[in-house]
Amino acid sequence: MTNVATDYDEVRSDVKESQDRSLEALQSANAPDARSVVRELDESDALDEAMTPGGEFVAEELIVEVIPQAEDEFTCHSCFLVRHRSQLARQKNGRSYCIECES
Repeated sequence: MTNVATDYDEVRSDVKESQDRSLEALQSANAPDARSVVRELDESDALDEAMTPGGEFVAEELIVEVIPQAEDEFTCHSCFLVRHRSQLARQKNGRSYCIECES
């Protein structure tokens, strides 16, 4: 009896045939062309701009009242939040820092 060396890196014939059939099936499938995909994405983006996460259309302008910083408030140079003077931890080079950023 003669021992024959086996090349384990070689693709088995049944696997190779299966790969070829899969490739042929993919190539023959009715894949959409790139232009139609881009057109569909553009159409859905146009619809998304006017919709909220819940799906309802919003056609009104939001109005926000901006209140100026008061005399007893400061803006933390680290977190950029407006804080009351009681939250002031330190001032350095004209910059104010809150207690939370200093801890």
